Amino acid sequence: MPDVIELYRHHRGWLIAWLRQRVDCPEGAADLAQDTFLRLLRRVDPVSVRQPRAYLRRVAHGLAVDFIRHRDVERAYLEVLASFDAGVMPSEEERALTIETLVRIEAMLDGLPARARAAFLMSRLEGLGYREIAERLGVSLSTVEKDMGGAIRHCYSIRYGQ
Repeated sequence: MPDVIELYRHHRGWLIAWLRQRVDCPEGAADLAQDTFLRLLRRVDPVSVRQPRAYLRRVAHGLAVDFIRHRDVERAYLEVLASFDAGVMPSEEERALTIETLVRIEAMLDGLPARARAAFLMSRLEGLGYREIAERLGVSLSTVEKDMGGAIRHCYSIRYGQ
């Protein structure tokens, strides 16, 4: 792999501009570019890079997706908090922990088909039984059972890497 310092010198500005278009946040783009190069520095196994920009774009893309997911979850959470009474506001630490947990849940459910995701959330968040979920979704009970089984397997594989 070309020296990371050379990659940094020649492509840092371009990478920040590319990231800025995706995350719509100059400070976030600069941070993500730094994180991209740090990730390259931490690599134990050097890789051959024939197209540095394509390689940097691939590494930075994953970081940008995580950044956007985190930002969107945080915005939604803060909107919900704004509707609460000021006396029941969580501490900054509780907010940060909640946002991190929500981001991890969002990432875990991201790969599920829409119907399976909806069924899983109805079951886990609303406490609905499979028959109620089937009625709401307009599908058969066996479809909900299959969707739930797939959702549980998916979450298990994401959580435990199996």
